[in-house]
Amino acid sequence: MNCQTLIRPAAWLAVVVLTGATAAAQGRGGGPAPGNVAPLRTALVPKPTNLAKYVRNEAALVALGKALFWDSQVGSDGQTACATCHFHAGADHRIQNQLANPPGTVTALSGNRTLTSGDFPFRQLSNPNNNNSAVLRDNRVVAGSAGVVHRTFFDVVPGAHTDDGATISSAAPTSLAGLELRQATNRNSPSVINAVLNVRNFWDGRASRIFSGNTPFGDSDTGLNVLIASANGLQPERVRMDNASLASQAVGPALNATEMSYNGRNWPKLGKKMLALTPLGRQKVATDDSVLGEMANPDGNGLRGEYSYQQLIQDAFQPEYWGGGQIVDASGSILKAAAAASNSNEFRQIEYNFALFFGLAIQAYESTLISDQTRLDQFLEGNTQALTALEQQGLAEFRGGGSQCTRCHVGPELTAASFTRAAANNVNPGDPNDLGFFRIGVSPITEDVGLGGTDGFNIPLLNPNRPGAADGTFKTPGLRNVELTGPYFHNGGQATLEQVVDFYSRQGDFGGANLGPGIGAIRLNAAERTQVVAFLKALTDDRVKFERAPFDHPALCIPVGHAETAPGVPATDDSSAVTALSALDRWAAIPASGKGGNPVPLQTFDELLRGIGNDGSRTHTLTESCQP
Repeated sequence: MNCQTLIRPAAWLAVVVLTGATAAAQGRGGGPAPGNVAPLRTALVPKPTNLAKYVRNEAALVALGKALFWDSQVGSDGQTACATCHFHAGADHRIQNQLANPPGTVTALSGNRTLTSGDFPFRQLSNPNNNNSAVLRDNRVVAGSAGVVHRTFFDVVPGAHTDDGATISSAAPTSLAGLELRQATNRNSPSVINAVLNVRNFWDGRASRIFSGNTPFGDSDTGLNVLIASANGLQPERVRMDNASLASQAVGPALNATEMSYNGRNWPKLGKKMLALTPLGRQKVATDDSVLGEMANPDGNGLRGEYSYQQLIQDAFQPEYWGGGQIVDASGSILKAAAAASNSNEFRQIEYNFALFFGLAIQAYESTLISDQTRLDQFLEGNTQALTALEQQGLAEFRGGGSQCTRCHVGPELTAASFTRAAANNVNPGDPNDLGFFRIGVSPITEDVGLGGTDGFNIPLLNPNRPGAADGTFKTPGLRNVELTGPYFHNGGQATLEQVVDFYSRQGDFGGANLGPGIGAIRLNAAERTQVVAFLKALTDDRVKFERAPFDHPALCIPVGHAETAPGVPATDDSSAVTALSALDRWAAIPASGKGGNPVPLQTFDELLRGIGNDGSRTHTLTESCQP
């Protein structure tokens, strides 16, 4: 890693080049020693390499990224945005139709079930302090995120927000009483806030730090994935950008047949669709939105007419990547010289390269989502009144004592999966623990191998020094705003921070080979657990809690389960022939917030389960209906 390319994450747009003296003073990684708890402002991440080759205006790139991230038209159903699973402190706290079977199990789901406090923790023991005590309940399910109904993709219809497709009638777990439900992801949605600090993204790390311009899988993807305009016309070119795992992550869900896409859609088709639509054309954008406000249509939805997706791309990217006049097919082969496409299988260069634009733009937007103004950060920066006595006791326990917390949650980012940790001298690239991936006994290894799996090219996600060392390991999440991002762990099996701390106090739920080093050494008594929970709640940034800039956003209408005519009997969506085999959605409004944020805080997952805040004292209570 070249220290000359390190930048402060909160200033991703205005590059701050460190001097050699400064970098040396702060350590090779440009920050404090990895084991320390430090202010997040001291965390440094490398700027994506060769960005200027593709991007000519980074502010325009952020605007494009925010529009794409929140635009529900990206989904094949015209109703599912990236933000649909990341609308709440960067995560998802919906409670109905969120369950999926974990990989390798055959547990039947309850379909459209609404979660309650009584469902948590998923594995309940007679003695919550002893993982060898009698098991009272063991729900082998995952609290994921509802995506799209399983449908076959036929084509895009230029000018239409919904793709042409057909519902696939299949057996459980995606259907109930003969009707298809929205599919749920088989892992819980992690927060996108502070995700720029991670070397790799997704729970299993499959979003590589190397962006290929097309897939999440880095150097496994050797394709010539973009077209560049040259004197000889459009030429295929390989993209290889380091320090860009957010771009790698962004291009995964948009074509995933569970999360956002009908099965079979490709990037040129998605580009053709989006370039014919008004950005955020079915959603309200606040005129004081911190990024999009000046572009917002004050009299309706979306952005004003002059801010088309084509214009936003042209403003952000170098013309060599969108200005070519030839027409190509989905493989990039030239079909004809400068002319209009005559059918939906012919693409302009700007449509063909849409994956590149999408990934880099969303990475730029998400890179602005840094929550470095928590009370912990204020305390570490010298405000001794920022933490209460109880919270300071929790910080002390977190740092030492019997908690073992900083084995995994280290450095200013509070995760060993960070660039600060990666820059340390003693990191072994073949050791998943050194990379911030750990096995903590959430579930049996056989249920989900995590980093021990393979990518989309059937290449191992990690070649560890020891066979099987990566099996069952998962990325350590950062802890800022953790109060707001329940349910917890990759399976979403804990509803409260108290349950999480109890989980660690009993050294996980599954022992033996399912536990990595250090977890079995945790020792926390009741008083210490109370202290640690209090400390964790001091990690909330009020800008996130009240959705103030840069955490403000356009309006979004999200599905929150399916309507039922009787318990377990979903109503039919008879709005069209395509939906006739599908269950009818229920919808909840996430109102637009401007840069000043909301007057009341976000509701926590536990509060949602218990109905706390439905009196108007919380926002995102999922009680306000809408039509997408």
